[in-house]
Amino acid sequence: MKTILVKTLTAFCLIFSVYLMDVQTVMAHGEKALEPFIRMRTIQWYDVHWSKQAFNVNEEISVSGKFHVAEDWPIGVPKPEASFLNISTPGPVLIRTERYLNGKPWTNSVALEPGGDYDFKVVLKGRLPGRYHIHPFFNLKDAGQVMGPGVWLDIAGDASDFSNSAKIINGEMIDMESYGFANGVLWHAFWGILATAWLLWWVRRPLFISRYRMLEAGMEDELITPQDKLIAKSAMVAIPVMVLAFNAMANNDHPNTIPLQASLDQILPLPAKVNAGIVNVDTLKAEYRVAERAMKFDLKIDNQSNAPLHIGEFSTANVYFLNKDLPVAHQDLSGSSTVSEEGMSLDNNDAIKPGEQRTLTMIVKDGLWESEKLDGLIRDADSRIGGLLFLYDLTGKRYISSITAAVIPKFD
Repeated sequence: MKTILVKTLTAFCLIFSVYLMDVQTVMAHGEKALEPFIRMRTIQWYDVHWSKQAFNVNEEISVSGKFHVAEDWPIGVPKPEASFLNISTPGPVLIRTERYLNGKPWTNSVALEPGGDYDFKVVLKGRLPGRYHIHPFFNLKDAGQVMGPGVWLDIAGDASDFSNSAKIINGEMIDMESYGFANGVLWHAFWGILATAWLLWWVRRPLFISRYRMLEAGMEDELITPQDKLIAKSAMVAIPVMVLAFNAMANNDHPNTIPLQASLDQILPLPAKVNAGIVNVDTLKAEYRVAERAMKFDLKIDNQSNAPLHIGEFSTANVYFLNKDLPVAHQDLSGSSTVSEEGMSLDNNDAIKPGEQRTLTMIVKDGLWESEKLDGLIRDADSRIGGLLFLYDLTGKRYISSITAAVIPKFD
């Protein structure tokens, strides 16, 4: 028996050692974990820009951009009636100092309107040196996180140089890294010791079997002694009195306080674009060709603007497919989004003339459909795709349309 046990432990150690040799550092924050239809048809990010990607401890940077709340919000996902914009980091490597939505300072959760566009900005400060993969993301109540495009940030310097001071309501400057720490430890220790003493008082005597036998013998009145009752009554009186006394002490030491906020901000989306309704895009059909890893769209585009337009880009779940034959420059996507090397192909790449209605086929083909786990869409209960289509005139003016359609898988 002993020999078998030794052999089993040896085998386990060998297997575990091989596993450790193959372990790699995790470089992502679960942005591919959510179902594709949630990533495609909830928060549609665009124009996300980081002010810099290399900076020092204590130096501030900002991430800004826009997002569109999809009109075709998935029926299986709760409406965005309580959402919170944050930054996904591998630990406390940054601190958030400011946050704005549509130019307004913003501290709480917010109700988003499907079909609306919003402008955001978050100011961050370097805290721990290193190289980190960072995302802005939205926490949607009862749905989870919807990640924005991620970047690598390089923070240089010494962690010991970090400072995080703030002026409190009485004008005193405090260090946010240590303020109240000793007081918190003190009270946690006090209540922990009190709770432990109460627990030990009861477990010091025989438990379970002995007490069960006493119950079976009809001796339940002897399980709790007069001393037990006295201590319990004393605790019932003393603990509320202590709580009230400590609360009075805290109010006396800090008479002016602001409680944690639990309200829901109401921030309206950006005003409707001047070009809204000028360029209308209707998705007639969407097919996913499994063998080719390609999505095919049949689009009907109605150009009611006064300029010829070209389809320039299609984005979905932070992946961009570019029209490389576009005669004008694309938006700057460097360092903040995943860009397809294959791009897109159109059956008719001529400009869509003013007043023209055209039906065309767009194919976006790339292994990213598989590597980004977007091809799982055809196995979802809600097999619909969503994304943003960007059209440009010859001056570089951009028109954005949110498109959506049910996806038909093709296996041949």
